[in-house]
Amino acid sequence: VEIGGGILLVLGYQTRIVSLVIAAFTFATALIFHHNFGDQNQMIHFLKNVSIVGGLMQVAAFGAGALSLDARRLPTA
Repeated sequence: VEIGGGILLVLGYQTRIVSLVIAAFTFATALIFHHNFGDQNQMIHFLKNVSIVGGLMQVAAFGAGALSLDARRLPTA
């Protein structure tokens, strides 16, 4: 998920779907592996993962941009 999705995001192919999948994966791993909020290090890593999810949601909302493969596939009106 991380390697394949990362490559697809860099290329800009199916960015909305890929970013949602990676966001779900990142949030799930944050909940599973960083759930001890009494440990400051675990809290920092949990919040880091939540901020990554926020960035991926931004990509899902706005798409990849003009230089992506998605932009080349879509016909302009």
